[in-house]
Amino acid sequence: MNDLLAPTRLAAPAAAPPSRLEEAAALLDLPFADLLFRAQTVHREHFDPNEVQFATLLSIKTGGCPEDCGYCPQSVRHDTGVVDEPLMQVDAVLDAARAAKASGATRFCMGAAWRGPKDRDIARVAELVSAVKSLGMETCATLGMLREGQAETLRDAGLDYYNHNLDTAPEFYGEIISTRTYQDRLDTLDRVRNAGLAVCCGGIVGMGESRRQRAGLLAQLASLDPQPESVPINALVRVEGTPLASEADLDPLEFVRMVAAARILMPRSAVRLSAGRQALGDAGQALCFLAGANSIFYGEKLLTTGNPEAEADRALLERLGIHARAGTA
Repeated sequence: MNDLLAPTRLAAPAAAPPSRLEEAAALLDLPFADLLFRAQTVHREHFDPNEVQFATLLSIKTGGCPEDCGYCPQSVRHDTGVVDEPLMQVDAVLDAARAAKASGATRFCMGAAWRGPKDRDIARVAELVSAVKSLGMETCATLGMLREGQAETLRDAGLDYYNHNLDTAPEFYGEIISTRTYQDRLDTLDRVRNAGLAVCCGGIVGMGESRRQRAGLLAQLASLDPQPESVPINALVRVEGTPLASEADLDPLEFVRMVAAARILMPRSAVRLSAGRQALGDAGQALCFLAGANSIFYGEKLLTTGNPEAEADRALLERLGIHARAGTA
């Protein structure tokens, strides 16, 4: 039996140092102007404040995931109308990557709805990674939990980043997911690090968690050693048929607070505006850039939920005087 399909072991969730949690909580509780001032000051110490990276995310294998993540329309446990699709062929992925590059994206991320890939899946994804890498783009993949040796195969194919989000704070995690433990996620991140790959790791806000629990997520991310090179901050996209479809809207200013605190706690990380940013509107996104966001997922689709179209993104950035980062890192 594939060990990734076996019942997940019960384990106590990992916890960030109490001092880190208190630091994150204090940041989120600051007066808004003070928080943004601190975040912008830190941002300018490490980055060009008027530059962002464009990344495009393509779902290379959609639907059919056996996990029960309460936010995800790709779970087989939720009736969301998402149609299962097999792993895409190389030519189709290359066409999408070329289009993304032509639109200004410098990183191309490939996501597959697996609990964890089998070795034969990794071999096929490695072909896709090599093909995209040949275009001169940064490569990223999010495929679920990895077993020993799989990260090395992806690295050898040319993968630069592996995305595996913590999603939320350890103490709230069980409210959202029961089929994978927090430690499972940390174990995959360890395998990614040990293989020499860069880490893309963030979470989702607006799932019913408290501000204190959002601080718990930030503390956990900031306590990773080394800290993630890329930190995607997602706002819940409510999808009919998922358990979180009726969750109340998150105050957009709470999202901005998360971005600002992430920038302060992880000063050298790229803080990426990800799923749900269209709900912020132009003013909300502008505040996120002021708070230290310097990367966006860009294009018409973000896995199976909508993302602002490229022209709208470019128009907003032009109004703000923000330019796209050229080339690859």
